[in-house]
Amino acid sequence: MNKLIVILGPTASGKSDLAVRLAKKFNGEIISADSRQVYKGLDIGSGKITKKEMRGVPHYLLDVASPKRKFTVAQFQKLAQKKIKEIQKRGKLPFLVGGTGFYIQSIVDGIKIPEVKPNWKLRKKFEKKSLKELFLILKKLDQKRAFVIDKNNKVRIIRAIEIVEATKKPVPPIIKDVKFESLQIGITKSKKQLKSAIRKRLIKRLNHGMITEIRRLRRHGLTFGRLEEFGLEYRYVAQYLQEKITYQQMIEKIQKESERFAKRQMTWFKSDKRIHWIEDQKEAERSIKKFIKQKPLEFSNGSLILHGLRSRL
Repeated sequence: MNKLIVILGPTASGKSDLAVRLAKKFNGEIISADSRQVYKGLDIGSGKITKKEMRGVPHYLLDVASPKRKFTVAQFQKLAQKKIKEIQKRGKLPFLVGGTGFYIQSIVDGIKIPEVKPNWKLRKKFEKKSLKELFLILKKLDQKRAFVIDKNNKVRIIRAIEIVEATKKPVPPIIKDVKFESLQIGITKSKKQLKSAIRKRLIKRLNHGMITEIRRLRRHGLTFGRLEEFGLEYRYVAQYLQEKITYQQMIEKIQKESERFAKRQMTWFKSDKRIHWIEDQKEAERSIKKFIKQKPLEFSNGSLILHGLRSRL
């Protein structure tokens, strides 16, 4: 069986807990799709699931990278595809779980990642610019790509500029090589519910030693600049430890930025009409049962065939 279940949603929506319950019910194993949880030592601040919370369900792609080095979506895609195939060979159902949209899309759509290494100096420079400024830069460099890109996706716009700057050519068209038949299940929460969940989670993380964790990362050689690159909790605790902001300001900033982050995540996910949005576990179970029973789609040479055409569009 070449099927894959994806559990996605905004931060603090309860993805990890739901995924464990579903994996136990459907003989599954879990692969994390979280851009911070891949790093060793980023545990409390990133909300990494604990051994107790796993309830015996195997989890993969946690703690696979040093926080001192950048981990790319291309690295994630390679490791995740390999692990999914291994799980399938054992006769189990793989669950891809997380909130990093591009990580998930790289697997679901089999996107061919351009062989252009990240330019972190350029990215840091462009992060300070507004969406409008970045879009105008891209439009000047590559009008065709600017015409089709998501104008509200800062990460994609910066990446497009980065590719043009490195290759001195327009961004090549996106090539897809779909390797898995996927069911994407999204957890939906109201704005009020998410705000409350983010607040509750933040207090819990502070009580469980998040600041101590970040002090420990500093002792192990991470600079304040590197910690801030991880965003949210790591950014504002780092600023607090440098006495740039007060303890109360740190809490307020983490809360506010987490809410904004959740909104950006939902903007990304809502653009994908294939996602089945659910409100409870029973609804998710019905969707999975129906998906498993469906006749498998045809694959050839590792690529999905749709209506007689290889999906590499």
